[in-house]
Amino acid sequence: MKRPLHVGLTGGIGSGKTTVSNIFADLGVPVIDADIIARQVVRAGQPAFDKIVSFFGESILGEDGELDRSKMRTLVFNDKQTRKKLESFTHPEIHNEMNRLSEQVSYPYCIISSPLLLESGTAYKLDRILVIDLSESEQIRRASARDQSEPEEIEKIVRSQLDRKDRLEFADDIISNDKDLSSLQKQVDQLHMKYLAMAESRTGLEC
Repeated sequence: MKRPLHVGLTGGIGSGKTTVSNIFADLGVPVIDADIIARQVVRAGQPAFDKIVSFFGESILGEDGELDRSKMRTLVFNDKQTRKKLESFTHPEIHNEMNRLSEQVSYPYCIISSPLLLESGTAYKLDRILVIDLSESEQIRRASARDQSEPEEIEKIVRSQLDRKDRLEFADDIISNDKDLSSLQKQVDQLHMKYLAMAESRTGLEC
């Protein structure tokens, strides 16, 4: 049996990764989303949660006993070393769960979505890389409005992520998100047919 085609989906903050993932999901494509899994692996009782609290202290918790995501964001994007320490706690758990889920896929292909997909190197077994592209100024504008954050805070996140030019150099496929939803839908529809055809025609990628 052929292993499903693994399509890595990535893009900077505010680029529209979630919107594009949802369009693929509406077409019946399994989507494995690192952002969703990242929230799951840091919940109280999970190994990553215990490591984070042990390192940062209980001041990082909210009133509900869970991690205060706003406090975490402020900490990690103001200090590169702190961010790397947090990632050392969370990334192995995220990668393991995403790979576990990808091995259960029975559809011809799946989407593996992660904002740090390219920075993760060989953590995922990818056949294609799909980049959602948007200008950095528009990323900042959209993410600020979405998160009700100051543009300066979003800009720090943009600067901490892979440069737009470098990201595009890794891309096998590119979706431009500088227009409306119908444009996104059309681009996803085209790639959907392309990926189905690629999955059907591949040889040598057995489970």
